[in-house]
Amino acid sequence: MIKIVSAESCDAAKISTVLEGLRKVGKRRKPGDATFAQRHYIAHPDRLSCLIAMDVRGDVLGFQSLKIAVDGNAYGTQVGWGIIGTHVLPQASGRGIGRALFVETKKAALKMCLPAIEALIGADNTQGLGYYSAMGFVDYRETPKAVGKKLVLTT
Repeated sequence: MIKIVSAESCDAAKISTVLEGLRKVGKRRKPGDATFAQRHYIAHPDRLSCLIAMDVRGDVLGFQSLKIAVDGNAYGTQVGWGIIGTHVLPQASGRGIGRALFVETKKAALKMCLPAIEALIGADNTQGLGYYSAMGFVDYRETPKAVGKKLVLTT
């Protein structure tokens, strides 16, 4: 049983555990400490949603961030769209955690009337590219090192 809840400041260390787990297996290059988790996901000024997936013991298995794209955002995402990021512990991969998180994130995005959501995924991250395709995202653009996938929410 997976429980999805909104991340709070007290969850920064738990989110850090996910990020550091990804770093250990070579699936993440950016920082993964609790301070980074707090600043970049939980308390980020552009945050719309940050959800965590917990098991029955309360261990965090993954999280998903949704931010609003503002002018000059680091990803080059179109202003007004959502920017999504999904992170799942390597040992929890394949258990439906990403799908469960996305159900709730998509509800939040629709409630906020976002026109679209973009995920910018490393071109070598076949698992991430596959995940977003499975969630209905389509290839939208490419950078030298990444693929931008979008999900249009409104017409």
